[in-house]
Amino acid sequence: METEIVVRNLPELPRDVLMDIFALLEIPDLMRAASVCSSWRSVYTSLGSELQLYKRPQTPCLLYTSESAADNVACLYSLAEKRVYNLTLPDPPIRSRYLIGSSHGWLITADEKSELHLLNPITCQQIALPSVITNERVKPVFDDAGTIKEYEWWEPKHDIELDCEVDGHHKSTHALDKLRDLFYIRARIFPDPSTESYIVVLTHSESRQLSFARVGDCKWTLLPVGYDYQDCIYMDGLLYAFTSFGQIDTFDLNSPTITRNRIIGDMKTYTQGRLYVLQAPSGDLLQVHRNLEIQDTDDDDEEFIFVTNNILLYKVDMAAKDLVLVNDLHDQVLFLGCNQSQYLSAEEFSQLKPNCVYFTDDDTCASEDKNCCRDIGVLNLENNKREEILPQLWCSWPNPIWVTPSLARMNWGCTNK
Repeated sequence: METEIVVRNLPELPRDVLMDIFALLEIPDLMRAASVCSSWRSVYTSLGSELQLYKRPQTPCLLYTSESAADNVACLYSLAEKRVYNLTLPDPPIRSRYLIGSSHGWLITADEKSELHLLNPITCQQIALPSVITNERVKPVFDDAGTIKEYEWWEPKHDIELDCEVDGHHKSTHALDKLRDLFYIRARIFPDPSTESYIVVLTHSESRQLSFARVGDCKWTLLPVGYDYQDCIYMDGLLYAFTSFGQIDTFDLNSPTITRNRIIGDMKTYTQGRLYVLQAPSGDLLQVHRNLEIQDTDDDDEEFIFVTNNILLYKVDMAAKDLVLVNDLHDQVLFLGCNQSQYLSAEEFSQLKPNCVYFTDDDTCASEDKNCCRDIGVLNLENNKREEILPQLWCSWPNPIWVTPSLARMNWGCTNK
């Protein structure tokens, strides 16, 4: 009550002055300011509709759920402020969804019918992506009333040595809420400057194939068959896809006929570990390899867990077809997990620790162990020591994920059949 009286008695600042002040705030702090009074809320709304006035770089936040909150509430932990915000999100409830990606402020989620949505947790805008049954690998099975009752998943047989499909498929049948357990691996959102739009790239199936859809599409387009894609990145008008064996393929998604172009068949240097790809501000293409170790636990229901014990960073030398070890990040910071990997400057984001990697669990089989402890923390690359981000107060499902807050909105109308 005392705070309300103080705010009510404050002199009203000119709107343009408030706009200039609010434009300096990060989004979590901006949301808090918007709750003070109606005039401040109006300024916040204006910034959201005039994004050219709001270009403040955003520190990634950890999004998770809590058993103490409602099923439709997500918790957003701000690294910049070291505080938690509760966000009430649209249905279906966030705790019933799987989180398979985070890019440019958007979550990519899978609901209980294994359908995908884009969700901006700040603006609460939600967009349904093309149905799972528009993916060439999935076919609907109908009951007598004509309602979809389950899915058939057709997985092609693949010759690893020849790197090609062979005759025949493995067919399996799954309940509506079970397909997402096995079919989805990871999703990314990429801006497409050529169309001033966005592209969603989906990694799926046991063979880790790629499909994509752009704004306006009503179905997924399966890319020419590759195998074992671990991560991908969109740059210079091409999609670069990386396999765990060191190969790099490119796809021109704007071509009338999309073909696979293998630009690197075998890397001279090859390393094990979970693979992430990102582009440094210098333009260099980087590969990050995250190694895990098994640790015993004191929990009778959980005999062991996998934890990050080492992260190695490499520059991709395209000409030499080799990986060049990068010893440290200096004043740079990495964010790894189910999110699209990020490479930031600790000088620009003063709350972040230089030469460190902030990571979350991205185990693709995590849904099988929903109650397990998650591998989340900060790893210092100089001494290889890790520390916790905050006490583990989150639910272990859906997996906590990094998200960079954004006020951006997206138009996704189904126009292309």
